[in-house]
Amino acid sequence: MNELPFSTVDTCDTLCSACHVLAKTGGDRDAFVSENRSIRFDQLQITSHRVANALRDEGCDEGTRVAVIGGDAIASYELLFGCAMAGCVLVPVNWRLSPTELIRIIEDSEARLLMIDTPALDKLRSGGCDLPAGVKLLTFDEFARWRDEADFAAIDCRATSETPLVQIYTSGTTGVPKGVVLAHRSFFQLRRSMRSVGDDWMGLHAGDRLLLTLPQFHIGGLWWAIQGYLVGATGYLMPAFTGWQAIELIERHRITQVPMVPAMIQFSMAEPTFESANFSSVRGFLYGGSPISGDLLASAQQAFSQAEFFQIYGLTETGNMAVCLRPEDHNRDDRRLATGRPLPGVSCKIIQPDGTTAPANAVGEVWLKSPSVMLEYWKRPEETADTLSDGWIRTGDVGYLAEDGCLYVCDRLKDMIIYAGENLFPAEIETVLRQHDAIGDVAVIGVPDPKWGESPKAFIELRHGSEKPKVRELLRFAKSQLAEFKVPKSFEFVDQLPRNPSGKVLKKTLRQPYWENQQRKVN
Repeated sequence: MNELPFSTVDTCDTLCSACHVLAKTGGDRDAFVSENRSIRFDQLQITSHRVANALRDEGCDEGTRVAVIGGDAIASYELLFGCAMAGCVLVPVNWRLSPTELIRIIEDSEARLLMIDTPALDKLRSGGCDLPAGVKLLTFDEFARWRDEADFAAIDCRATSETPLVQIYTSGTTGVPKGVVLAHRSFFQLRRSMRSVGDDWMGLHAGDRLLLTLPQFHIGGLWWAIQGYLVGATGYLMPAFTGWQAIELIERHRITQVPMVPAMIQFSMAEPTFESANFSSVRGFLYGGSPISGDLLASAQQAFSQAEFFQIYGLTETGNMAVCLRPEDHNRDDRRLATGRPLPGVSCKIIQPDGTTAPANAVGEVWLKSPSVMLEYWKRPEETADTLSDGWIRTGDVGYLAEDGCLYVCDRLKDMIIYAGENLFPAEIETVLRQHDAIGDVAVIGVPDPKWGESPKAFIELRHGSEKPKVRELLRFAKSQLAEFKVPKSFEFVDQLPRNPSGKVLKKTLRQPYWENQQRKVN
């Protein structure tokens, strides 16, 4: 079963060509499975042509933006493949956003057609928000009939590796979301670079069963789904992540490859069924997206004891994965805080404030160059030029490269706290506090301080079942590992830290009440 000739996909550089190849080599194997439906590789090719013809009937020609809002479903991926065939650009939108935010993205993307599920449509209507003029509305319930009424005739896909495929909006934690335009190559070229040097990475193959925990509107979710598809694996969709359902799907379908952000790991471990669950089928575990504590990683490794663990680092702008911490580095003490090494085809450099390249172990801004980098920010040339320079992406992250080429990411530039003239990086403080037995997760921000400019404040989410520690205990614990000026000046316990759908803590939400009335927002 695992020896089918899926290597022929290596000659493809667009989703259109891959769809044709896999329809022949994949045959009657399932490409995607959801709660109430499955679709084979050969069926996906057929529906892709129908969707492409339906899009053209709506006047959606090459370059037209087509948006989708709703929980992940097979229809979402049929729309993706149909857009690829027709030369349209799919805009998957975060359905958890407010009605105003949703409309703002639809307007910014200039989408001609919007496919939306019932809950999201009800949200828009209850919020009193109207769609921009000229946008065709298509509900998930109407999709099948709309698709099947279109001509079956095969479309001559003219896409190249540089043709835009998707436009993913950044989470917008620090301002108005920007549409990151990614070409077909963002999902093909890095894989090809790795295979050219014999790097099998996670060893994905046609017999694998992938859990699709991350949403399509997140680059990690879309990228993971497509990578599984390209090797002929089967992807098991989750409309929205819940810990209990993830556990159930892993056991029922004998899932072999699991991706989770740290928050998902925590949510799963809090489920009553977690301790007795059988995870023996899982042989690969992928995580990233936010910092992970040593204790949480150790607990995950113990629970998924048959699996090799891979930590990835990348941005939407880099087309997702660019740096990876491999299984062999996970149990080395000197790699405990490492981000990993650049993957084949990826380059990394550290740029100092004066614009020069930093020597080994010197801290600066992390720059990445990858064959998967974005084409542009949609209709934002100045911001594109500020982020993308000669193929290099300015990540906005602070880090350093060790002498052996291993990357260590310390924090985000924008998160830096200036306390009494000292530059503090919250990630360093958070890493220490996460080692406390009672702390499940923590976020540190800078708050206004009339004496010192700003001071560090820690928001603490307790570990499940733990009692709230005394502040003096936390101070003593922090001072044992941090310089005095780095220790938080205040602590606040919260039931749950605010997060976006990818699990990242929304520090903007935490900062807002402290900085909204300040004339100068230091951060």
